[in-house]
Formats: sequence, C-alpha cells, structure tokens
Amino acid sequence: GTPQKYDPTFKGPIYDRGCTDVVCCVLLVLAIVGYVVVGVVAWTHGDPRKVIYPTDSRGQFCGQQGTPNEGKPKDLPASRHLHVFFSPIQICVSKCPDRYLTYLSAYGSRAPAELEYYRQFCVPEFKNLQKPPIQVLKDKECPAMIIPSTPLARRCFPAIQAKKGVIMVGNETTYDDGHGRRRNVTELLEGAKKANVVLETRQLAMKIFEDYTVSWYWIIIGLVIAMVASFIFIVLLRFLAGIMVWVMIVMVILVLGYGIFHCYMEYAKLKGEAGSDVSLADLGFQTDLRVYLHLRQTWLAFMIILCIVEVVIILLLIFLRKRILIAIALIKEASRAVGHIMMSLLFPLCTFFLLCLCIAYWASTAVFLSTSNEAIYKVFNETACQFSGQTCKPETFNTSNVTKLCPDAQCLFAFYGGETAYHKYLIVLQFFNVFMFFWLANFVIALGQVTLAGAFASYYWAFKKPDDMPAFPLFSSFGRALRYHTGSLAFGSLILAIVQVIRVTLEYLDHRLKAADNKFAKFLLSCLKCCFWCLEKFIKFLNRNAYIMIAVYGTNFCTSARNAFFLLMRNIIRVAVLDKVTDFLFFLGKLLIVGSVGILAFFFFTHRIKLVQDTAPSLNYYWVPILTVIVGSYLIAHGFFSVYGMCVDTLFLCFLEDLERNDGSAEKPYFMSPNLKKLLKKTNKGQPEA
Repeated sequence: GTPQKYDPTFKGPIYDRGCTDVVCCVLLVLAIVGYVVVGVVAWTHGDPRKVIYPTDSRGQFCGQQGTPNEGKPKDLPASRHLHVFFSPIQICVSKCPDRYLTYLSAYGSRAPAELEYYRQFCVPEFKNLQKPPIQVLKDKECPAMIIPSTPLARRCFPAIQAKKGVIMVGNETTYDDGHGRRRNVTELLEGAKKANVVLETRQLAMKIFEDYTVSWYWIIIGLVIAMVASFIFIVLLRFLAGIMVWVMIVMVILVLGYGIFHCYMEYAKLKGEAGSDVSLADLGFQTDLRVYLHLRQTWLAFMIILCIVEVVIILLLIFLRKRILIAIALIKEASRAVGHIMMSLLFPLCTFFLLCLCIAYWASTAVFLSTSNEAIYKVFNETACQFSGQTCKPETFNTSNVTKLCPDAQCLFAFYGGETAYHKYLIVLQFFNVFMFFWLANFVIALGQVTLAGAFASYYWAFKKPDDMPAFPLFSSFGRALRYHTGSLAFGSLILAIVQVIRVTLEYLDHRLKAADNKFAKFLLSCLKCCFWCLEKFIKFLNRNAYIMIAVYGTNFCTSARNAFFLLMRNIIRVAVLDKVTDFLFFLGKLLIVGSVGILAFFFFTHRIKLVQDTAPSLNYYWVPILTVIVGSYLIAHGFFSVYGMCVDTLFLCFLEDLERNDGSAEKPYFMSPNLKKLLKKTNKGQPEA
C-alpha cells in the first residue's frame, strides 16, 4: 500500500464525518426487528413448563395449579424408555413408591391398606376397588406393578442398588413384567444407571449451593481484591514494563543455557555405558519413550536444538533491540493514556451488560422455541386395530368411531410436535436465533472496541497532552460510533458471525459423525474445522485494527480494513515484536493477579490464616469458593487488560501513522509524547525504520 502523506489539517479523530455502510445498518435493523418478531412468536407459542414439569399420559402437567394433577408433582414412570417396566401410561403421583408390589398381589391381599396404597398410582378416575384386576389392567387404569423408586427432577426413577455384586431394585432381584413373567432386574440397569449419576450430581449441587450461601460475601471480597490488584498492576506498568520485559528475556536465555548444560552433562554421563551408542535409526520406534533417554544420540540432538534456539534468540535481540525499546515505550505510554481516561476501565461493564442481554434473549428464545410444539395424542391399542398410531383428540375420542370399532383403544399423549407451517420451520427459526446471537454479540464487542479506540486516539493525536484532549473523550467516541458507524460495525460483525456459525455447524457435523467409519469424511471435516478456526482468528485481528481506523478517520469498513492491513504489513516486524511483548506482559499480569488472589483464598478458606481463622466459614468443599474466586479474578483481570490491550493497539497504529505522516521537523512535528520522541531519536536518529 501507499504510505500516508503529510496533512496539515489532520489533528486526530475526524469530527466532520458521514455515515458509513448504510446498507449494512439497514440490514441490521431489519434483522433485529425480525429477531424481535421471532421472540414474540416463540413466547406466544412456547411453554417452558414442558421442560421443567413432567406430564401424564393426557399431556397435563404434574403439580401445577389449575390442573387435575395439582399437588402431585411426581411423574410415574420417569421417562418413556421405562414404560415397559411399569405400564404404557404415565401417572402423576404425590410421592414415589417405596416398595415392590404388583396389582394382582395387592388385590389378592387381605389387607385393605395394600390396595388403598396401590390406588394412588392409578389414574384419577379409578374408584372401584372391587373391579376385577384383569379388567383394570386391560383398561389400563393401574400399572401392572410398582417398584421402589427415587424422586429426581420431579420424576420417579428405579432405586438401583447392589448387594454382593447382584443388581437389585429395592430388595428384589427379579420383577414382574405385567404379564406373569419374572425377569432379572439387571435389565433395569441400563435404563436407570444414568439416573443415579444425576441423583449423585444433584446431591453434590445441593452441597455446593450450601457453600455459596455461607461464603458469598467472602467471594465478593476476593473479587474486589482482584479488581484493586488489576488496577495497581496497570499503573505499575508505566514504571516496571521495561524491567519486566528485560528480566523475561534474560530468564529465557538462562533457562535455555541451563538446558544446554544439562544435555551436555547427560551426554557425557552416558559415555562408555553399554548400549548408549546405539543410533536412533537402529533402535527404531519404541512405545516406551523413556528408552530414548538412555541414548547419547538423543541428548546430543536435544543439545543441538537448544543451541540453535539460543543463537536465534540472541541474534533476534541484537537486531531487534530498537524495536523492543519502542514496544516497551508504547506500553508505558498506554498506561499514561489509561490514567488520563480512567472511565475507560469501567467501560467493559457496559459491554458486559449488553452481552448479558444478548445471551439472556438468545437463551430464552431458544427455550420458548424448543417448547412451542403442541401435544400430540395417538391411538394406543394392544389388539390389532386399523386406527392404532393415528392422531386423536381426547375431547372427542369417546364419541368417535374409533371406540366403536376398537372398544379397548385409548387416546394417550405421545409427544410434542405440530403440523403447521410454524412447527415445520422451527429448526430454521432456531438457526436464525443462533445466527442473530453471534451477530449481536460481535456487534456489542465491536462497539466497545471502536469506542475505546476513538478515546485513546484522541489522546495520542493531542499535540499538548492532556490539554488538547476533548472534555469527555470516551462519551464522544461512543456517540460517533453509534451515530455514524453502526453500519460498519454491523458489516464487520456480520462477516465474523457467518464464520462462527459455519464453525458451529462443522462441530455439530463432527459430533454426529463420530460413530461413522468414513475416514475421508473425518479428515475433510478436520481440515475444514482447522481452516475456519484460522479464518476466524484472522478476521478478529483484521476487524480489531479496522475499527481503530474507523474511529480515527471515519471511513467505511472495507477501506479501514485495507488501510489497517497495509499499514501493519509495512511494519510487520514491529507488529510481531509488540504483539509478543504485550502478550507476555498480559500473561504475566493475569498469572500474578489470579495466582496471588487464588493463594490468598486457599489459605483463608482452609483456615490457615491464624488472624481470621475463626472468621472463615465451615464448608463442605473448600474448593468451591476458591475456584469461584480464581475464575472471577481471571475475568476481572481480563476485563482490565482488554482495555489496556486496546489502548496499546490504538497507540501503536497511531504511532505508525505518525511516523509516515511526519518527520519530527518544525514543519511536520510528531504528535507522539516527549518520551517516545527521545527514544526514537536515540534509536534511529528520528528516521522511521523499514
């Protein structure tokens, strides 16, 4: 690309600008309107109770007010794949059965309490206890048998246990299948072992919840400490950035030097030992990799590789020392910029709030869409009937011709579905929901990036810092972004959203093809996943720099992306050095903050700090608040350093533009700070490097 030329009228972010990428702005508005319509339609048809509450065979919710099953929260049986063990109907009950009992044994028992106990697991209309049991089972008014069950998620699961290696249900090793046959209860294991895992998970979740109730305020204190530590670290970077970078470089050189010394000592130690002079080619491939450590050739290869790496690093330091000094100076300058625009540290809270809205809207719409199917009823009949499997309506079923031709037929709830156009295109609406989530989430992130870039660019291009800065740089930049560049932000986030949706689709296909034996398809899918992962990373990098150019010059997305890309390519070595230096500092900062706060939380919650030993709460699992503090500290540190990273990238692009536009003379003075000017004169006598 063509380097920027001197422009005497350019004084930083352009205020007299026009709207960019209007077509994309209109497209985003229409998409949002359509997204709202989809949400309203989903909320109108959907019912989340279908996910939360079980239903009986008539499709009525268990335990809900205003329904015949009010006060009966449990659903018996637990799920459709367990029907064979109970009966072909689902019944709402007030409590799960606690004993093994068949209807025949309950009816034949001389104790009325047995039959009365069994009646609560029958359909609500069943009142005649003297009705012959064969007729009761034929009419499907009661299940053929009940077994001891455990309540879980408002459903009754078989109580599986083991005694002396034998799988049992309650105290029984066999059960009656309802047709007079006894079967081994091992058949129940596959249907219920996952339920027991969920039950254990539920107990674990309850203990974790208890830990949160007694430690939540201490967790908040730990997160506040992480916030203060993050702020202090950013302030200290102004003074310690250079020391930290050079200490890191020296430590890397020393570690590599020790590695070379260790390899040489191992190589000398193996001299003369039997079998140590065998070559790697003669030994061949060995599954036990420790075998290779007994060969001199292995340590010689390690030593040669480390020597090459050591020499390369030293040569890079010799030739790139000037660029490293400039990178350190820019990092220090970023700390000053953040200090002058303190509100920028709080701006990620706005981005976080908008992202939470996007996630909440997407999740609620997805739930309502997935529960917007209607209850489908089908004809069930044990004997041959021409109407079996056909849809029916419970309201008119008893007066229909089906009951006349098939007297023992029943109209029972089968599943949730629908035949309307809305139900047929539910999968399309779900796909649109996912796509809009990615688009809006990327738009929110882009809005935050262009806002911060505009604020920090106003700092760099202020000739007298901070006197020439606008009064409210952050709010001014936010207003310009929304007023003029909504379309450009929508364009960039749309491209990224399309790539992300393709990646999600590929992950879904990979999940579905795991059981397939087509190796070529798996190979092709892996290649596509890798390519689109790289493409997503590149687009994120390009978008980030394009948003900086949009914030400064007010150009459209394509022009900004092209100019940013060419500017970076003209300074590719500087880009690589600055990127690695800042990555190291941010990694070190996050590691220091998260590690320090995590260690403090560990000593506190394990009662190892004597001063507050009695203050720390008693917990079921002390790792629960510790992990929460660690994850929260990382997110807080990431939020602070994301602002700092955007500041460094913005100042870097502005610095490169400044070097191309100006030469430091009285006619073309630099806009950079005095410290950067001194460093530039010291390193290359004021002339920009290639």
